[in-house]
Amino acid sequence: MAYLRVVFLRRDISRQRDPHFVSGTMGRAFQSPFAHPPGKGLSSALVNVGWGAFNIVVGYVLVLRVGTFDLRDTWDAVAFGAGFFLIGTMSARLFGPFHGGDMKDGSRQEGA
Repeated sequence: MAYLRVVFLRRDISRQRDPHFVSGTMGRAFQSPFAHPPGKGLSSALVNVGWGAFNIVVGYVLVLRVGTFDLRDTWDAVAFGAGFFLIGTMSARLFGPFHGGDMKDGSRQEGA
């Protein structure tokens, strides 16, 4: 359950390059499950604000209102941290090719 909780919070609370909520509030399009094709096409800024807000609410409910979660409990904190890391890694692999973060050719981006 801790992993599922992190899935929703990780999507929008982190400072990735363009998470849904932040991209939307900046007026930028970003991939979402509602784009065509899903996960590859871009959704409008308004769609991303809504999707990001939904993820934050679901994450909040799962972390703080469903079951028991105590950040001071070592195993809860480890599960939360592991889920946060794994979802971040999956997001980087999924969105890297679309935003220049997939450096398979060995080149570096300017300013990196």
